[in-house]
Amino acid sequence: MRISRLYTPAELNTGKQIELDDENAHYVRTVLRLKKDAEILLFNGSGGEYLCSIIEVSRRAVVIDIKQWDNRSAESTLTVHLGLGISRGDRMDFSVQKVVELGVNLITPLITERCQVQFKGEKKSQRWIHWQKIVQHATEQSGRTQLPELLEIDRLSAWVSQQQGLKVFLDPYAEQCLSDLERPTQVTLLVGPEGGFSDAEREIAKASGFIPVRMGARILRTETAALAALSAVQMLWGDFGVGLSNDQ
Repeated sequence: MRISRLYTPAELNTGKQIELDDENAHYVRTVLRLKKDAEILLFNGSGGEYLCSIIEVSRRAVVIDIKQWDNRSAESTLTVHLGLGISRGDRMDFSVQKVVELGVNLITPLITERCQVQFKGEKKSQRWIHWQKIVQHATEQSGRTQLPELLEIDRLSAWVSQQQGLKVFLDPYAEQCLSDLERPTQVTLLVGPEGGFSDAEREIAKASGFIPVRMGARILRTETAALAALSAVQMLWGDFGVGLSNDQ
């Protein structure tokens, strides 16, 4: 039977007992409906996970006994930072969820010239919190033990000059493919929003050392492009094809 996994920001140590925060306690009590003595896995995003047992489930509290640490890792050897042009509604949510599953390490949501999302008042902080929850839940579901970092929303023009490693951006008019590039240990991917990048943004990216690459002969939607790019770099330089079981 599969054991449920939960992320918690709490400090975790073998032999320690902790009380879950309200959100996780509600999930254990109401959604999973776990009872006393049930087992659960906890991780705090810094690596490894802990096998735990529930010692109290009540309206007042859910208390966990931390029993055993497992230094398990599901991380790729390739470090990937994704600059993702902000798209509307479910498209952005879908992209954030799936790139976490595909092994991204850092995500920066980017405001671009053709971005159709307007941030007024508290909407910027609310959207960031919403995406952070998606990152957390995707990390739980995918079995990762390190929580990808969601950086603050930034403007493309400021972001591109601060990046390191092999820097590439997706451009359907580019002449090079990812397979033409030398193998890196760190890659920064830049993916545009609906409508793609403007000519000025292409020039800004290239001036900051980003290499334009194409993903085949077809123009991909923004949510498809991010997933295709992550899959491609993991296959070329990361952990795809290594140690995969038949059911994957």
